[in-house]
Amino acid sequence: MTLARGFRSLGLGIVLAWGWKRAAIALLAGALSALAMAPINAWLVLFVTFPVLVWLIDGAGAGRWRGIGAAALTGWWFGFGYFVPGLYWIGYAFLVDAPTFGWLLPVAVCGLPAYLALFTAAGCALARLIWTKDATRVLALAVSLTAGEWLRGHLLTGFPWNAFGYALTEPLALAQSASLVGIWGLTFLAVAIFASPAVLIDDGAATPRRWLAPTAALCALLAMAAYGMIRLSLQPPANVADVRLRIMQPNLQQDVRFNYAAKAEVMRKYLTLSDRATGPQTTGVRDATILIWPESAFPFFLAREPDAMAQIADLLPKQTILIAGSVRAPEQPPGMRITRAYNSIYAIDHDGSILAIYDKLHLVPFGEFLPFQDLMEKIGFVQLTKVQGGFIPGDRRRAIDLPHAPRMLPLICYEAVFPDELGSREGVGWIVNLTNDGWFGISSGPYQHLQQTRMRAIEQGLPIVRAANSGISAVIDPLGRIVAKLDLGVEGVLDSALPAAKKPTIYARFGNIPALIIIALAMIVVLRRRLANS
Repeated sequence: MTLARGFRSLGLGIVLAWGWKRAAIALLAGALSALAMAPINAWLVLFVTFPVLVWLIDGAGAGRWRGIGAAALTGWWFGFGYFVPGLYWIGYAFLVDAPTFGWLLPVAVCGLPAYLALFTAAGCALARLIWTKDATRVLALAVSLTAGEWLRGHLLTGFPWNAFGYALTEPLALAQSASLVGIWGLTFLAVAIFASPAVLIDDGAATPRRWLAPTAALCALLAMAAYGMIRLSLQPPANVADVRLRIMQPNLQQDVRFNYAAKAEVMRKYLTLSDRATGPQTTGVRDATILIWPESAFPFFLAREPDAMAQIADLLPKQTILIAGSVRAPEQPPGMRITRAYNSIYAIDHDGSILAIYDKLHLVPFGEFLPFQDLMEKIGFVQLTKVQGGFIPGDRRRAIDLPHAPRMLPLICYEAVFPDELGSREGVGWIVNLTNDGWFGISSGPYQHLQQTRMRAIEQGLPIVRAANSGISAVIDPLGRIVAKLDLGVEGVLDSALPAAKKPTIYARFGNIPALIIIALAMIVVLRRRLANS
């Protein structure tokens, strides 16, 4: 009883907090929530931080305009606290060329979180607008924050990094529910489950059975775990026959990757590393039917360097295909100066012929293009890759047909974190994700990127093969099991079979519809209770 009274006293103290104390509590709760993301994955902390957010919104009702403004400000502080430690690693990219971009580091580390926190603020404001006095307010928060997170993933090109649903991706059994409802469904479930202990401080008249909400949340969590364990046990790993992968991870420094003078050094390293024997039973690249190099693998236009193409042809045995990232010049008259480029993936066969090309569709703001590009360049700004005019986006998502292998869906860099942009998986047997996380050093960024990429495998029921410059390169099966990987910050090659695809999941067939149904039902419950209270 003493513990229960202490818990209720703590909760009521947070409800009554105001001014700078209120902001500090929200900021601290948001910062602790970042521990739920990779590489720490301490998701149990959300059972503390999300109830705190509920209590803060409870207390916002004492403010003007029914507390909507106070709830929004609380949400902003919570979001700012969450995004600063969760995205600090973005600052590393501005130190690659510190004389040019170093002064922007504080803007990146604090400015981006300040912007992203606006979506958390909007979610909390909407929650306060439909707030109730009993346990259904937990559902109000889950619906509203999910809406805010969805907007964050779509508005102004979108940035859904570290959506709250990723807290339910470790252990792997919990992540299997993504095959049913996707990341947005998991986001709703995460907020509803983790915020449920907040009702334990409620007055008995408002919430007669205070234990019901946290008990239901615990049952939901156990049901997710049981579903995941059954799914994992009933679908053992299986491989595609006669497909042997070799992933090359060069771990090159960023200044080398964008220096044309280092052309010979880069090619020599790629060729030597790709043909490295990894043990007494291997003979180098001859063991592979598909060789994979990471994003933007060359400090030059690959297709315009005949000697480089000849070296690749000499490297590849017959019936071995190279999948490699490279910048690509647009088609234009000979002799005309090249001012813009595509970020592309090439499929090249053993005689140096280009079999297919995919151009990156979803470009990175400030990395590959600037908003209002021409104006920004006129006043002296340039994006991190220093491509004048910015990269050119591809025209559409397209799969690539390869000889002697299943049809492949290519994704470049953070295209893999957008669940709604993969397009049709019809006929697709695997996903290839080429990336260059070397911008972000030895930080939590690459671990988070891998975590989110793995979710696309579970959602779609497709294996994902990931080649990263500095790591983490990995082969992931359709249930998110990591079959093989190369650690962050090492160079090497990774040999693996290609996991076989599974039948399309519920999410692959219906997209966000199952999640929308769950969220809509929760919204109906909240609105009915809101009207009843009125």
